Amino acid sequence: MENCVFCRIIRGELPSEQVYADANVIAFHDIHPKAPVHVLVVPKEHAAKFSDYPGDESGERKLGSLFAAVNRVARQLGLDGYRIVVNVGEKGGQEVFHVHVHIMGGW
Repeated sequence: MENCVFCRIIRGELPSEQVYADANVIAFHDIHPKAPVHVLVVPKEHAAKFSDYPGDESGERKLGSLFAAVNRVARQLGLDGYRIVVNVGEKGGQEVFHVHVHIMGGW
């Protein structure tokens, strides 16, 4: 999506404090942290919300890759306890409509 803030970060058009990247995801510090450590893990392929992923093997692969990256990022950050949050849709508190997982810890 051309004007999606996360797509713009992925394309390098907007700055971010990146902590991890691979072929499928990018992870960076949230600009409005709600915890001492607050990182977003974002798939590089645009999907507006979590529920947009298909309920088939393709969706399972994409979600599996996303959550494997969440695990890698949390380990890289040295978090031994943390919270992960996925807001789905406007009624679920989602503000940026590009799938992303919040990792919050460091308390």
